[in-house]
Amino acid sequence: MTISSTIKQAKKLSAMQLAQHVSNQKKTASQYINLLNHIECLVSKASITPHDEGCQAYITEQLQALGFSVHQFNHYGVSNLIATIGEGDTRIAFAGHTDVVPTGDIALWKSHPFQPTFVDDEIVGRGIADMKGGIAAMMAAIEKSVSSWDLNEYTFMLLITSDEEGEAEFGTKSIVQYLREHHLLPELCIVGEPSASKQTGDVIKIGRRGAISGELKIQGKQGHAAYPQYANNAAHIASDIASWLNHLSWDSGSDDFPGTSLQITSIDTGPWTDNIIPGDSTLCFNIRYSHVYNELGIRQRIEDGLMQIQQDIAIDWQRPCIPYFTNAPEYGVNLVSEVEQAIYSVCKRFPRLSTSGGTSDGRFIAETGCQVVEVGVPNNTIHQINERVKLTDLQTLQDIYQALLTKLMAS
Repeated sequence: MTISSTIKQAKKLSAMQLAQHVSNQKKTASQYINLLNHIECLVSKASITPHDEGCQAYITEQLQALGFSVHQFNHYGVSNLIATIGEGDTRIAFAGHTDVVPTGDIALWKSHPFQPTFVDDEIVGRGIADMKGGIAAMMAAIEKSVSSWDLNEYTFMLLITSDEEGEAEFGTKSIVQYLREHHLLPELCIVGEPSASKQTGDVIKIGRRGAISGELKIQGKQGHAAYPQYANNAAHIASDIASWLNHLSWDSGSDDFPGTSLQITSIDTGPWTDNIIPGDSTLCFNIRYSHVYNELGIRQRIEDGLMQIQQDIAIDWQRPCIPYFTNAPEYGVNLVSEVEQAIYSVCKRFPRLSTSGGTSDGRFIAETGCQVVEVGVPNNTIHQINERVKLTDLQTLQDIYQALLTKLMAS
């Protein structure tokens, strides 16, 4: 059953009837109709990176109706949105992205990836988890709580881009630059990335590891496989370097805070011929590093070691992503604690704190000194065929956001 047909039925049914109607969900009621509407309108748009396909126009229309001022700008083909309400000096933000990864083979989906559909107790659709479901939940939470906010004391912002899944060069980075130039940088920021493990509220991200990739061009000497004395096997050199990289020691981290990891991602010698010793090779690797390291230190360690192994290796560093980690402040609002309390008020449990997973745009916001916490739905199906989220997890996220906003923005 598609969400649109569910919404039409919902307008005809009582809350109890609706609860029985939507895949036997016990929690579905009229207060979540806006959530379903937002999911329908956002997930139905094929906004594959870096395209927005009208998602931000829809968000703008909904937020302007609530009194938000909206500034939209396009930077090198990337759509960016900054929506604000309130005149207070304390600035709180929600950050997210409307772009999604490609669908893969549509024939393998249970339903069309851009037609959000109920399958049993889950909603299936590209981006429902990463992260249009989070945006929809925040919009619904705003609608439920904005009337209670102190807009003289606080300013609330939504920061939305269409380029988080891609290179991320002209999205949130550009938004942060605009905010910096206009003296509007937030002090607290909730990021709607899918942070949970098994159910919404069980894990929140209070940081992310940094990342950087390296590509090594290794030059040997091509020759006949029967006469290795006249050649210098570039594959053997690459193998030795890969072994050295693999045995480097790093911080081990813990269950909640993964340590640094280096992974060999490719070793290539070009087209294969069984009697030719390869004269050149390309070796690629990726490092995910904790906040105890920085990019300069990582690069220096690798480059110094390579100089000891082989003198004539060219290394190209690619896609650097800085780490971030949100500590409790010495004074003022502790966002981690506030999120924990909001989750407890809804779920009756405290979340596990984590820095696991890939990078996120939270790093660009945290770099300004802002406290950043990522709170979202489970991430176990993101980027997969049949990406899906349980309806109850989306409802719980709306409730958590509503509880958090009501507390942070209280009059």
